[in-house]
Amino acid sequence: MNREAEKMVGVKEWFRSSQAVLSMLLVQLFATGMQLLSRIILVQGTFIFALIAYRHIVAAFCVAPFAFYFEWGRAKKFTWSIWFWIFINALVGMTMALGLFYYGLRDTTATYSVNFLNLVPICTFLVSIICRMEKLGLQTWGGKAKSMGAILCVGGALATSLYTGKEFFIGHHSHHTHAIVAHKTHMLRGTFYLVGSCFSYTAWFIVQVKLLKVFPFRYTGTMLACVMAAIQSSIIGVCLDTNKASWRLQWNLELITIVYSGALATAATFCLISWAIAIKGPTYPPMFNPLALVFVALSEAFFLGEPLKSGTLLGMILIIMGLYSFLWGKKKEVQRLPQPNVAAGEVSSMVTEPDGLQATAIVVPSSSPKDGLVLEIEKVDRR
Repeated sequence: MNREAEKMVGVKEWFRSSQAVLSMLLVQLFATGMQLLSRIILVQGTFIFALIAYRHIVAAFCVAPFAFYFEWGRAKKFTWSIWFWIFINALVGMTMALGLFYYGLRDTTATYSVNFLNLVPICTFLVSIICRMEKLGLQTWGGKAKSMGAILCVGGALATSLYTGKEFFIGHHSHHTHAIVAHKTHMLRGTFYLVGSCFSYTAWFIVQVKLLKVFPFRYTGTMLACVMAAIQSSIIGVCLDTNKASWRLQWNLELITIVYSGALATAATFCLISWAIAIKGPTYPPMFNPLALVFVALSEAFFLGEPLKSGTLLGMILIIMGLYSFLWGKKKEVQRLPQPNVAAGEVSSMVTEPDGLQATAIVVPSSSPKDGLVLEIEKVDRR
């Protein structure tokens, strides 16, 4: 009995110490499922803007309880400026970024698309340098590591895009597999969509800084942005396709994907990443992003019958190495500088709270498109 009790205590301690790791693994599994389900229904002809609109409606309903529970009663003053930045945030980071990503996912493959999502921090880094928001800092090890990481990631993207190499098949076939294999890919067009999605997410992370300054309520802001994105997607979708069949929901895989994306890939992921940032810091969640790339590549090859290509595998390795190098360099710079600048991977803005506490809101990109502001409040006692 004592031995069994000791085992139970040991299991509880292991689970407690491994909660952050397990939560991040769960996030990547959610992302993998979202990519595969989205790929299947897009190939089958799902109207993209209907998918975006319904997904954000589900996401808004899932985030709403957190907004009411954590931020109910806190004074909120809605001005035209706040509504403007919520509108821009939804347009750039949800409607445009996710729309372009879905078009790229439809025209390429899930593995190929996830490769480009891992480039979002690098794109943000390059844009921040061009806009003089950040310096290269080549005189420091952190700056050198970030620059080397950016070069490796760009090289990985080029290898994935331009080099095919040998193909390996490891999966089995199903009725979904036949539809995907028969679907004709448009790699060049899809690549342009994915590059546009990367830059949309880059602009989104920069826009969030301004939104946070005027409206520092992450759950309410996420909920309102989701509602705004649903409205935007509906208007754009109606302009593109007024056929009722394109908007009709049925009890099929499309409905499962919509609920899954809104509830798990948005609301649950948002909460898990926020919690992980609170206990581990802003650079912790992105370190698990390459796992989604590996999970998607293996799952797509095994379940959907897509071939693994030498160029894709080479690009994956280079992007993973580059991302880790970039994150290591960013962590070194954060440790050296008490107040980091606007940069790729994290953007901080200071918000004063009562009782001598100072809150730092952190924006963290992820390997999958998140439908909300991935923000967390790190409280530092200044008394």
